[in-house]
Amino acid sequence: MLQNAILILIVLAIISANLPWFSQRFFLLFDPPGGAGKRLWMSLLEWLVLLIAFLLGALGLEQKLMGQLYRQDWEFYAVIFCLYVVFALPGFIYRYDLRPHMDKRERRSK
Repeated sequence: MLQNAILILIVLAIISANLPWFSQRFFLLFDPPGGAGKRLWMSLLEWLVLLIAFLLGALGLEQKLMGQLYRQDWEFYAVIFCLYVVFALPGFIYRYDLRPHMDKRERRSK
């Protein structure tokens, strides 16, 4: 049970870290103001909110499975932040490096 919960948690972290980069909608629901597409700061804000939501969910899962929350120092949260950054890298590269090249190639072929 515990190993499955850990694997599910890691997969959810990877998915939630990449969600802001694969959608042009703000929080997957709202069109960005101005209609020009989602800006980088909006994606970063969305990513940060998803990080906090994921962390709160993981702490809730820890309390449910272990019966209590163990005290964590700042190093734990720094490692979680860095892992979340690494998990978000494929989506960021897709959005700001690969996708513009694909769009340019598509426009050239027309």
